[in-house]
Amino acid sequence: MKEKLFSYIDSIKKDMTSMSDYIFDNPELGLKEYKSSKLLSDYLKKNGFEVELGIAELETAFRATYKVGSGGPSIGLLCEYDALENLGHACGHHMQGPTILATAIALKEILKGLNFNIVVYGTPAEETTSGKVQMLDKGCFKDIDVAFMMHSAPDTSVDIKSLAMSAFEINFHGISSHAALAPEKGRSSFDACLLFFQGIEFLREHVKDDTRIHYTILNAGGAANVVPKLSTLGMYVRSYNKDYLDTVIERVKNVAKGAAIMTETTEEIIETKALYSRVPVLPLNDLIMNNAKLVNAPNIKPSREKTGSADFGNVMYTLPGSCIRIAFVKEGTPSHSDAFRDAGKTEEAYNAIIYAAKILAATAYDIVSDKEVFDNIQEVFNKNKEILKQEN
Repeated sequence: MKEKLFSYIDSIKKDMTSMSDYIFDNPELGLKEYKSSKLLSDYLKKNGFEVELGIAELETAFRATYKVGSGGPSIGLLCEYDALENLGHACGHHMQGPTILATAIALKEILKGLNFNIVVYGTPAEETTSGKVQMLDKGCFKDIDVAFMMHSAPDTSVDIKSLAMSAFEINFHGISSHAALAPEKGRSSFDACLLFFQGIEFLREHVKDDTRIHYTILNAGGAANVVPKLSTLGMYVRSYNKDYLDTVIERVKNVAKGAAIMTETTEEIIETKALYSRVPVLPLNDLIMNNAKLVNAPNIKPSREKTGSADFGNVMYTLPGSCIRIAFVKEGTPSHSDAFRDAGKTEEAYNAIIYAAKILAATAYDIVSDKEVFDNIQEVFNKNKEILKQEN
């Protein structure tokens, strides 16, 4: 059956590479991916999928579904298509949609004797506003049991952990006065910042090793001879455990409250972004990498133990999922670079689309054709999520 899936994916390679080229040649920033989302959703509609546009109050997000048989697991296939400002598709997002569409349509056409659902989500603005976060908040992804993605890379591998991250803007509000003539009338918002920073440095000694805290001044408050009324700082707090991160954030907020009390100012804490850590599901990763070996994918490497922050982490904190990283550039080539972008229309890029589609289609087949495999993935996910909560 896998060979039939692979043959079908090979047969639509021309359509997929043309689609990839079009998205590459028409780069669109987050929330403005009108051409890309229309191209992908139109193709799915043409191939018999029911398509909903503008979901989650995002114009360029979409959901496409197809039922094979009756009941069974629901396979989620997610794709991004936003570009980078001034760099175009230097993160390879133009390859994701064609990979996911090839996977979805192959599953629909070849596995007609099984029972499962295919759900394709078009997820905009990964690079900017982290569109999947809003989509989750608006109820998306509740209709899938497993989530898959692909991402182009210098090697073929999967990730195990990712950093949960919360970003904040913190404003300290004081009382302005002349710093020389009437300093006693002022309450310095900048003093509150300085005390906050000092408190954070003491906090660092008493958090787990994987905790990361970074900050900067966004607005110091103005001229040196004026007691500042408003000072603003930006900060990020990260950990590989989202539940532990929540406890650190409460301690950070207490430091801000203390700084405000000491300076007789007030604090205003605004969370600007929250990305979750993924819950690792090693059996699912193993399925993917076994299929990567089956199709002889290029430059196969061991799993990456730890990675940075991404909005797919929020999905993978909610349900089992994994992303196949597929090699198409030389090792050491960084994403968000000219070299990464310039490889976007090479034969290696076209082959990466096909390799990734075959890997995801084969992995989906493993899940929908064997209930024990599906049940084990769910069990491991639930167990590991509970372990992460208990680590606190």
